[in-house]
Amino acid sequence: MAYNWGTIQLSRTALRETFTATEQGGNRSLSLAGQESNPPLTRAQLVGAHDNINALQGQSPVAVTFTDKPERNGYYQVTSCASTLIEYRVEMVTADWTIALDRLGSAGEVDLQSRLTGVVRLNDFALTGERWHAPPIGHFGYFTGTSNPTTMTRTGADGAVTVYRSVPTGVIPRWGCDPTNYLKGRARITDTTVPAAPIELEGTERPVPAAAWALSNGLVNIAPSASASFDVQAYTGGAWRSKLWNVSVAGSASSITSWDSASLLRNDPEQVILRLSKSQSPGRATLDLSLRRGSRFVEGYLQIGTSATLAAYRSTLETNTSFAASGYVTATSNDADGNRFAAGSARTFTAHTNGGVTKAATTSLDFWIGVAAGGGSAVSGDAALDLRNQYVACLPEATYCVRR
Repeated sequence: MAYNWGTIQLSRTALRETFTATEQGGNRSLSLAGQESNPPLTRAQLVGAHDNINALQGQSPVAVTFTDKPERNGYYQVTSCASTLIEYRVEMVTADWTIALDRLGSAGEVDLQSRLTGVVRLNDFALTGERWHAPPIGHFGYFTGTSNPTTMTRTGADGAVTVYRSVPTGVIPRWGCDPTNYLKGRARITDTTVPAAPIELEGTERPVPAAAWALSNGLVNIAPSASASFDVQAYTGGAWRSKLWNVSVAGSASSITSWDSASLLRNDPEQVILRLSKSQSPGRATLDLSLRRGSRFVEGYLQIGTSATLAAYRSTLETNTSFAASGYVTATSNDADGNRFAAGSARTFTAHTNGGVTKAATTSLDFWIGVAAGGGSAVSGDAALDLRNQYVACLPEATYCVRR
C-alpha cells in the first residue's frame, strides 16, 4: 500500500513527515521523531539520512520546512539529534530518529546576518581585494546601513544568484529569506558512489569516499578525474563546461590522479572545505579545496612536509597569457564555449606552460581556478582581474539569526 507522506526538509536532508511534532512554550522548543526505512529507500539513501541526522551541527541556524505543517516553517537551532540504525538481515533496514530544536523564528520574525570578517588574504601584490557576498537565491531586504554595495547576477544550475560587490567595510550585512529558499544556490558536497543517486552530506563528521565526491555551488562543480587531479566545471550558457586540472609535487612520478583519503573541514551553505591527502615518498601531500556560495572559482591550498616544486595547472596545453606579476594567468583566447580559464595565487609564482601556477622550493602553494564567463566579453565582476580581487578578499563568514 502506498502512503502519500509529506516531507520535512531539515537542512540538507529530506525526511518523511510521519511524526508527531511536540512543541513547548517558553523556549519555543520543537521535538521531532520519525523513521526512515529500506525499502522504499535504497540502503545507501537510508544510511545517508542516518549519518546526516547524527552529523547535524548546532552552531548555525538551520532552515526547516514541512509539507503538512507549513505554519511550523522557520529557522531553528539543533539542540540534540540521534538516529538508531536497525538491520533486519535480508528483509529491511530502519533508522529511528529523534531531533530536538529551538525555534529562532519565521522569515517575518528574523533577519539573517553574515558576519564577514573583512580579512584580506596575505599577498605579494599589495592588493586590498574586493569585499563581496552572495546570499541565497530568493533572499530579500539586503541591508548594509548607509552605504549600499553594487550588484551583479550570475546564472547557475540553481538559477540566478545575486552577488553583492564592494560591500562596505566594518558592516555586517543583514537580509531576510523564506526558509524554503535558504538552500538555493548553496555550497554542497555530495557522495557520488552511485552517480545516478548522489547523496548530499550534512556536517563535517561524515565519511567522504576519496574517489567519489562532487563539490558544487551551482556555478562551479569540482569532481575527481581518472586522467587528471580533478575536473573543474563551469556552468555557462545553460550547461556545464569541463576543464581538467593537475596538481603535482616535484619528485613524484607524475601529477596526482588519485587520492588516499578525503575529509570535511567545513560544510555549511556558505562554504565547503574538502581536504584530500596523498602519500609521498616519504611523507604526504594534502590539498584543501574550498568553494563559497556565489563564487566563480575554487580555492586550493597544497601542502607537503619538505620543500619541493608545487604546481596547479591545466592537464593539456591551453595557450595562455601570464600576468604573474599581478597574481594571475588567463587563456589568451576564448574556448569553444566562449569562455577563458583563469587561475592565480596570492603569493609570487611562475606561470606554468600549460596555464596555471608553479612555485619552487616551497612547502605550500595557494591557488585559485575559475572561469572568465563570456571570455573577452566577460561582464564586470567575472573578468579574470575581478576574480583575482575576489579571491584576495578572504571573507570567511558565519550566519546567525537576529530578531528583526
